[in-house]
Amino acid sequence: MSDQYATVQKGSLQLKRIGVVSSGKKKKKKNKEKKHRLEQQINTNKNEEEETKSGYIDKRTPAQMAFDKMQEKRQMERILNKAEKTHKRRVEDFNRHLDTLTEHYDIPKVSWTK
Repeated sequence: MSDQYATVQKGSLQLKRIGVVSSGKKKKKKNKEKKHRLEQQINTNKNEEEETKSGYIDKRTPAQMAFDKMQEKRQMERILNKAEKTHKRRVEDFNRHLDTLTEHYDIPKVSWTK
């Protein structure tokens, strides 16, 4: 029976940092070489990014560029078209549209006063 418990540690449990109260946190040593290497890497990365930005080549075909221009033009027309009408004008147009529909699609009119 004593062989089974021969490897057990006897005594009270030791908790971290309770035995040595005065030591506090240990400060890490700063490695100047690592900082220097990191600075060099950052500088080289910035230089590479600047080179790639200045050397940007548009790989779209002329048809794709024309398509994008037309899309922007149509989008601007839609925006200007919607900005032309006031809310009152839109409601009047909507009521006029409802008047033209058959009774099957009858929706109560939007009115200005109750």
